[in-house]
Amino acid sequence: MAAVSLRNSGSLLSLFSKSFFRPELNALCSYHKKVVDHYENPRNVGSLDKNKKSVGTGLVGAPACGDVMKLQIQVDENGKIVDAKFKTFGCGSAIASSSLATEWVKGKSVDEALKIKNTDIAKELCLPPVKLHCSMLAEDAIKADRAKASS
Repeated sequence: MAAVSLRNSGSLLSLFSKSFFRPELNALCSYHKKVVDHYENPRNVGSLDKNKKSVGTGLVGAPACGDVMKLQIQVDENGKIVDAKFKTFGCGSAIASSSLATEWVKGKSVDEALKIKNTDIAKELCLPPVKLHCSMLAEDAIKADRAKASS
């Protein structure tokens, strides 16, 4: 009887080990499909020419988790955001928040972009409370972009 129990617990341990040590399975189990989509297919990754007067660069970070987000916007003469790019060092939620933010700001006026709140981003990506700081970084980056694009 004891040998059967050990054999069964060995197979359970094996199953646990396979799912625990395979990050792609953990990502699919831990993150909402919208986060996984933005993580696997990020939109608007890259950089804009920071020397252009029409480009604003926001660089923000979260010391608690180590996430760093650079978000850039290019604004035309009418105050409309014509392009947005990001580079993010962080978890899947931080990357997804950056990617979504660049999609949302494009085509908006600067004032409209400033109305984007972290709660909107978090709701769209279905972020759990422990990941809300990622959407807060995206909102802060948009605000920092605006300040630099305006000056």
